[in-house]
Amino acid sequence: MSLTTTYDPQNIFAQIIRGDAPCYRLYEDDDVLAFLDVFPQSYGHALVIPKRSAACNILDVDTEALCKVMTVAQKLTRVIVDELKPEGVQIAQFNGAPAGQTVFHIHVHIVPRYSGESLGIHAAGKAEPAELEKLQVRLAKRIALMDR
Repeated sequence: MSLTTTYDPQNIFAQIIRGDAPCYRLYEDDDVLAFLDVFPQSYGHALVIPKRSAACNILDVDTEALCKVMTVAQKLTRVIVDELKPEGVQIAQFNGAPAGQTVFHIHVHIVPRYSGESLGIHAAGKAEPAELEKLQVRLAKRIALMDR
């Protein structure tokens, strides 16, 4: 897929937004949805997506939607760092298949990095649902505390 791909409303993130596919939801408002990646590169890998923008990548997303996504990405990164205590955190956004994009709905990755652990290959292994559910509850509690 190139940088000028036409948006496919059947992509997995569009399905998640519509409620046609499940996710391990961490945060949601009228404009943005954040959830755990089911193919994590590290423990706590999360994704942040715009809900109202049919944009494949950063080149075709409107600035307002991008700003809202990044605001939530920053908030969620703070939650992940406070709760999981990684030594680092990687924020990534890929545009086009040659750059590593696999879902063509603009999204931001939040990937905690832990000393001594190598980064997993994206989409190489699916996380255990029970592990994702526990992490979802843990992070959602921390988000609720921040919102007070």
